[in-house]
Amino acid sequence: MKRIELIGVEGLPEVKPGDDLGELISAHSTLQPGDVLVVAQKVVSKSEGRVVRLEDVIAGDDALRIAAHLIATPDPRMVQVVLDESVRVLRSERVLITETRQGYVCANAGVDHSNTGAGVLTLLPTDPDASARRLWDRLRELTGVVVGVIVSDTFGRPWRLGIVNVALGVAGLPAAIDLRGTPDDAGQPLHATVLAVADDIAASAGLVMGKTARTPAVIVRGLELKGSGTGQDLIRPSAEDLFR
Repeated sequence: MKRIELIGVEGLPEVKPGDDLGELISAHSTLQPGDVLVVAQKVVSKSEGRVVRLEDVIAGDDALRIAAHLIATPDPRMVQVVLDESVRVLRSERVLITETRQGYVCANAGVDHSNTGAGVLTLLPTDPDASARRLWDRLRELTGVVVGVIVSDTFGRPWRLGIVNVALGVAGLPAAIDLRGTPDDAGQPLHATVLAVADDIAASAGLVMGKTARTPAVIVRGLELKGSGTGQDLIRPSAEDLFR
């Protein structure tokens, strides 16, 4: 692999609960065998009805207490939604870091209010790998083409400034490539090298998606990947996680 292309899927309409996302994408793109389609979590969540209206949320005592200690004091109802989507709170001073029901350690449990409309929040898909697999199946049914699918979202990083796209759900391609035990250029065995290839692909697609470019799906073309994996493959075990 010496060159890849990033092709934004343009012209997608605003996605609503119940929309056939595979049909929308196939109607606005031309997929080729071996392509990897990276789809923003937000449109996946919208199509699956993973949205909450703040007017329907009542903040509990914990949410009221935590909100008062966060930067910019967010709406306590949003904090309540974050708590509802989490299995544990890891930090609640200045920023709210939790472990989500899906196993991710991230800010605000992935709950987001950007590009959703006033008073509306999107939640992470209940099972991003299942979401990726359904889209993989649907695209194959509609186009006859087998492609890889990544459901992506932007996460912050503990040791680096800024956010980047990462892979939450994966279907039809490996999530990681384990090079441990293979020789380096000097013939010495590698001991710790595991490439998060699905995150690499998601991050590259993020360059085309942008945050306000209204390009929630990107085709990555030119990859030569064999095998399969899941987004869960990229979650660090608790015993190795510095934050749990």
